[in-house]
Amino acid sequence: METAAFSKNTLHLVIDMQRLFAEETVWYTPSMADILPNVLKLCKARPQETLYARFIVPQNAGAATGRWKTYYERWSSVTRDAIDPAMLDLMVPLVGLADESNTIDKATYSIFGSPGFDERLKASGVDTLIFSGVETDVCVYASVLDAVDAGYRVILAIDALTSSDQAAHDAVMTHLAPRLSEQVETLSTQAILNLWRDEAV
Repeated sequence: METAAFSKNTLHLVIDMQRLFAEETVWYTPSMADILPNVLKLCKARPQETLYARFIVPQNAGAATGRWKTYYERWSSVTRDAIDPAMLDLMVPLVGLADESNTIDKATYSIFGSPGFDERLKASGVDTLIFSGVETDVCVYASVLDAVDAGYRVILAIDALTSSDQAAHDAVMTHLAPRLSEQVETLSTQAILNLWRDEAV
């Protein structure tokens, strides 16, 4: 089936491309280096239509709420008491593209957990979301499901997504996303760039 052209109200969401995951912490995801060139291509193709999500950890487990307390008791080495705050920054090639206006901080897996995020998109008329970043099976997929529930057209940039767990990444891309084939599409970075180029003609 031929992929429909993108709406002019398409937004690229870069999920959690941060030093916290790119460097040697307990959440280290080595394959981020592999997808970074494609993430950059997407960001640079439409800088005004790109937002950057950052996963912001609590000061310590005691500062978290509900079952997040248990979560951060396990992962206490990545709370703000234990890490350099700069580890929450985006990776160096991306940090130069981001500023306060296009960076969304979140304390949840899904970017839709950031207060006012969905309202911001709807106020701008956004109807299509392209996802890149990490981790495919955690923060990306949580965001994707919320986007689907909110009615957005969802595009997964297949070669601009990764996870620290390759099997879990593969499961999302080969089993879970195809189950939502009417709502979630998978495209290569080049295919996305081609559709953007066609839309600009």
